[in-house]
Amino acid sequence: MATVTVPTPRRIPLPASQAVRKLLALAVAAAVLVPLAHSHWASAAWPHGLTVDLSKPLTSASNWVIDNRDTHPLFLYFLGYISNAVVLTVRVVYLALLAAGWPGVTVLAAAVAHRVAGLRLAAGTAAAFLACGLLGMWVPTMQTLALMVVAVLASVAVGLVLGLGAGLSDRLHRALRPVLDTMQVLPAFAYLLPVVLVFGIGVPAAVLATVVYAAPPMARLTALGLRGADPEVLEAVESLGATRRQRLLTARIPLARKELLLGLNQTIMMALSMAVIASVIGAGGLGDRVYQALASVDVGAALAAGIPIVLLAVVLDRITAAAGDRDDTRPGRAGLLYALAATVAVAVAARLLGGLDWPAGWTLNFAEPVNRAVDWMTAHLYSGVPVVGGTADWAAHFTTWILDPVRSGLQWLPWWSVLLLVAALAWLIGTWRTALTAVLAMAAIGVLGVWEESLDTLSQVLAAVAVTLVIGIATGIAAARSDRVERALRPVLDVFQTMPQFVYLIPVVALFGVGRAPAVAAAVVYALPAVVRITAQGLRQVDPAALESARSLGATGRQQLWQVQLPLARPALLLAVNQGVVLVLAVVIIGGLVGGGALGYDVAFGLAQGDLATGLVAGAAIVCLGLMLDRVTQPTDRRTTKGA
Repeated sequence: MATVTVPTPRRIPLPASQAVRKLLALAVAAAVLVPLAHSHWASAAWPHGLTVDLSKPLTSASNWVIDNRDTHPLFLYFLGYISNAVVLTVRVVYLALLAAGWPGVTVLAAAVAHRVAGLRLAAGTAAAFLACGLLGMWVPTMQTLALMVVAVLASVAVGLVLGLGAGLSDRLHRALRPVLDTMQVLPAFAYLLPVVLVFGIGVPAAVLATVVYAAPPMARLTALGLRGADPEVLEAVESLGATRRQRLLTARIPLARKELLLGLNQTIMMALSMAVIASVIGAGGLGDRVYQALASVDVGAALAAGIPIVLLAVVLDRITAAAGDRDDTRPGRAGLLYALAATVAVAVAARLLGGLDWPAGWTLNFAEPVNRAVDWMTAHLYSGVPVVGGTADWAAHFTTWILDPVRSGLQWLPWWSVLLLVAALAWLIGTWRTALTAVLAMAAIGVLGVWEESLDTLSQVLAAVAVTLVIGIATGIAAARSDRVERALRPVLDVFQTMPQFVYLIPVVALFGVGRAPAVAAAVVYALPAVVRITAQGLRQVDPAALESARSLGATGRQQLWQVQLPLARPALLLAVNQGVVLVLAVVIIGGLVGGGALGYDVAFGLAQGDLATGLVAGAAIVCLGLMLDRVTQPTDRRTTKGA
């Protein structure tokens, strides 16, 4: 059949002539600068003369903080009060949960779920909390929940203040936007070391790291909701003589209700993810159980603690999502009062009957059968499986055939060629400011003296992103073209998107052991849901008129996909690439805990050994790597950007 011609879609990328001009400009600059760089620094590795040794000043700063933590006025009269307030608040919430006992907490959670979404979610919530007890994880679950409550309340408060300011002030919105953009692409691990330096290991550092990580989505969505309020409604309220404060309270905030609740949902999910990761710095709770089990490769114990994390994430996600979908705006005080009254009544009855603590006889020995299954897998599936080989063989082949060559290739390239490649990619997809930011971020990695480790991490990210895009885009296409596939995938993607990053390490350790390949596998599984959903949504939102025009010209389904849907969905596909890169980087860094090495290992080593200089340098490099990857994969609409 002849090729079907369809109208050319509007695209963000540059016209070919403009792209050629940019490449020619880069070629001219390279012709001048490359010989100069090669004459001074012939080695492919980053020149030692262009590095800055920060170990001594960072060690000195760390020692000063440790020596003055109990005597300096900054700690005694400011940071110390913050630390004490966090510890006290978390302890109060934790003791309140213990005082309510497992019956009271379960009834309260189920009652809130019933008030928000009905009987079905209430039953699921109660079952989830009971499952935490059956797995022997009731006390760790309450520890994590207490930390979560305090961190979420603080994150929401900070996010609301920043969001209100950005929503009402154009100047503050312009100032906050690049900060929030940068914070959103940083891996969670990068937030741990700065707070550890100031607050030390423990609950205060964990809570404050969680607040810094979880507040940005609340701020962004609050500002989005306030700035997107219907102008006609605001004008009508203003015509009635309402003051600015009255317009905010009676019009802007009610109109932004869905965005505010979506911000709350995202904040809760990110806070749970960070609270689990923060077990590395002494947060305790379920994350600490997972971390300790992974350190000893006790997959059964790790899974026993990981399942309650997943259940908690799913329950919190469903409750907050259901609240956002509600059409009524009533606060429902009577329903909440009834829930509190029922909780108090059940807690008092349980105390009188001596049943506040989870009964020891109601605990399932979950770890032992899981470890037996892992032992069986080790004996039968790790290697020696006829024809297909074992999981250990797959991991070894992936490392040998893909990870090692990509890492060797990146480290073989001269450092200036890497900077030129970054500049070309960023400038083609963005503006000269985008390219400058990406190049400076990559150059900063070399200046920090972790060029080789960063390229190792980059090799893992590139390999994981390639696998993620191949599987994710293919699955997204299938979901977009078949309602049955989309319905089958929806619950799986929902669960995967609510699971904290830490949890993904458990199954890959069980299947592949430790190493770089398991870290890449965990990153692929973590990033897949976002890529699948963005791809499917972009394809489904293609203009039906364009598809109808192609069909009327006799295009086959395959031609419609390749010549109409994929070109028109190009912005969504680029967004899928960007989100895939950001999410992959987050888990590849955490993969340092299971043998991923490179920058993730340096951060984990710095946290575990108290070597904050090594950890902080690696953390800064992670920040720069994340910023660079975001800039080279985030297209900019040049019609609204000056200086392109």
